Amino acid sequence: MEPLFYVMAIMGCSDGNMNCTEARVVPARYETMAQCRAALPDQLAQNTDVPYPMIGANCRTAGAQIAVTGKAKTRG
Repeated sequence: MEPLFYVMAIMGCSDGNMNCTEARVVPARYETMAQCRAALPDQLAQNTDVPYPMIGANCRTAGAQIAVTGKAKTRG
């Protein structure tokens, strides 16, 4: 199973940071949310070619995630 990691999405927005959509995902993976957030200024500076008047970025989880919903019922 692949471990949990964080990726950064570059968002393109209309004027006033409204109607933002994901323009691309940065290919780098980060081990922690703090590492991803620390890289935001540099990644924004490297992704100014996005064809929107305003750009932003968002860190999010990626990789394997296990949802726990309660005890599994067994047949017997």
